[in-house]
Amino acid sequence: MTLKVSHHLLLCASPKKALCCTSDKGLKSWEKLKQVLHELNLENPSRPEGVVLRSKVDCLRVCTNGPILLIWPDGIWYKNVSPQLIEEIVKKHLLKGIPLSKYILKQTPLQNFA
Repeated sequence: MTLKVSHHLLLCASPKKALCCTSDKGLKSWEKLKQVLHELNLENPSRPEGVVLRSKVDCLRVCTNGPILLIWPDGIWYKNVSPQLIEEIVKKHLLKGIPLSKYILKQTPLQNFA
C-alpha cells in the first residue's frame, strides 16, 4: 500500500548553532506544530487528501528569521514561525490552500527542481 501524502512540513526547530533562532523558540514551535496536526487529524494516513508529514530539522540553511517552516510540495518558506503562528499557517495554508504572504520568506515550488 502506498502512503498518500498531501504535504511535508520541515521545521528548523533544534539549531545546534542557533543562528536563526534559539533552540527554545524552535522547540516550542515544534511542540505546537505536533499539537495542531494531531488535533486537526492531519496525521491520519486515511485522510482522502493524504497525510501531512512533519520533520524536525537542525538547519534549513537560511540562518536568519527563524524558526523557518518549509512546506512541500508548495515550496513555501515561512519565517519567524512562532507557536502562535503555527495554527494560522496550518489552518489557512494546509486546509484552505491560502498561503500567508506576509510571513513568506521565499518560494521554491517543486516544479523548479524537476
